[in-house]
Amino acid sequence: MESYRFLFEIAIILLSTKILSILTQRVHMPQVVGALLAGLIMGPACLGVLAENDFITYTAELGVIVLMFCAGMQTDIDELKKSGKASFVIALIGVIVPLLGGFVLAWFFNRPDRIVSDADCSIFLQNVFMGVILTATSVSITVETLKELGKLKTRSGNAILGAAIIDDILGIVALTIITSMADESVNVWIVLLQIVLFFVFTAVVGFIFYKLYRKWSESSNRALHRHAIIAFVFCLLMSYAAETFFGVADITGAFFAGLIISKCRRSDYLAAKFDTLSYLYLSPIFFASIGLKVVLPAMDGTLILFSVLLVVIAVLTKVVGCGLGAKLCHYKNYQCARIGVGMISRGEVALIVASKGQALGLIGSNFLGPIIIVVVLTTIITPMLLKPVFKLGPVTTVENKLARNYEAVESINRKEIEHK
Repeated sequence: MESYRFLFEIAIILLSTKILSILTQRVHMPQVVGALLAGLIMGPACLGVLAENDFITYTAELGVIVLMFCAGMQTDIDELKKSGKASFVIALIGVIVPLLGGFVLAWFFNRPDRIVSDADCSIFLQNVFMGVILTATSVSITVETLKELGKLKTRSGNAILGAAIIDDILGIVALTIITSMADESVNVWIVLLQIVLFFVFTAVVGFIFYKLYRKWSESSNRALHRHAIIAFVFCLLMSYAAETFFGVADITGAFFAGLIISKCRRSDYLAAKFDTLSYLYLSPIFFASIGLKVVLPAMDGTLILFSVLLVVIAVLTKVVGCGLGAKLCHYKNYQCARIGVGMISRGEVALIVASKGQALGLIGSNFLGPIIIVVVLTTIITPMLLKPVFKLGPVTTVENKLARNYEAVESINRKEIEHK
């Protein structure tokens, strides 16, 4: 009978995320906050009804892949191109400032008379690695919130998406550099070459797929569901290739797959199909899985103080760093605030980075508790702050008009899904 427990787990996750999403919506917060809280409440940190397992882990990974694939299909490529240079500046400063902030805080606390570390490497490398953890950005939470608010296609939304993709690349570089200092078998130049090859691969494969798919779709009168299957296969293969062959996050491959699909025929139909799949099944499991990862260890007063300061540093360094980068690129103040807040969430990305660092002896076990707290709080804070900051700015701008139109279409789609 235990083999059928996954049915119970799916039912509990879908029910709890929906109930809490409705409750959070009624208090004027994004629904994704409710989904995150559902995982936290049902998981080991509170009630212990559910626990992370292979089924939930793999389904959640598929969920975030589809979420980023949908984001790619709903992204304005022309606007993304315009924000390319700005996105790089935003991401670069948004990596440097948290790196310095995390290093300084760790330097102050990572001492034998304050917090004892059992890591194998030098104190300096441990402190740098704490900064590397804070450079991470989990854009999936922001993407879902922006979709819910109807702000994904705004200038600020495109800047956040572009900066998050570049942030992921810079994070890989930073992680590789610090890892190579602790593990001589890691070669920084090989990693950089893999990243360059990934973009070359994406450009070549994307061009070939676009041409073949357009020719097939124009000459074919086949059922539309076959188009969805072809698009999904392309998404999965791009995700697999990115992670397996180039060391780039699978969600980055999924996002670029979505961008390529967005220029093809029937992209609106495909986006609606995958939105349905994500909304009904995959997204709730992904967001709940973040809460299920949380297992808080016992902590003393010094660790609690460190945790509080680490959360403050994590929030402020992304807001200030990314906001400053946006300001240097001539974004308006309200757009800088949107971009800075949109990059706060660390999510599952920080947990992955921390686990890799622990395996290499770059971080002590005492510091895992504070990192988990940062992941939880920044993940919940981000959607809560995004809603008010996106109300800032002039109401009559073209950006907001487009956003309102997009929000109306999304609202109609969701009502149709719920009706069905």
